[in-house]
Amino acid sequence: MKESSYKNYDELPLFLNVATVAKVLGVSPSSGYELMHEPDFPVLKIGSRMVVPKEQFVEWVSQHTQGGAE
Repeated sequence: MKESSYKNYDELPLFLNVATVAKVLGVSPSSGYELMHEPDFPVLKIGSRMVVPKEQFVEWVSQHTQGGAE
């Protein structure tokens, strides 16, 4: 697994692109891209570009972490 260079959520930009999502989660860019196409993933589409609002990403991670409320 790849190690993220981010140490906490405060370091993240307001909107995350696919490369940042993959980097934070420690997965490949292609896995990040696939994740961003999942129906429950909080993606904001701007034209053909997809970004994820930081607050919704943090909430999604919390909900999909073992022991989180689903």
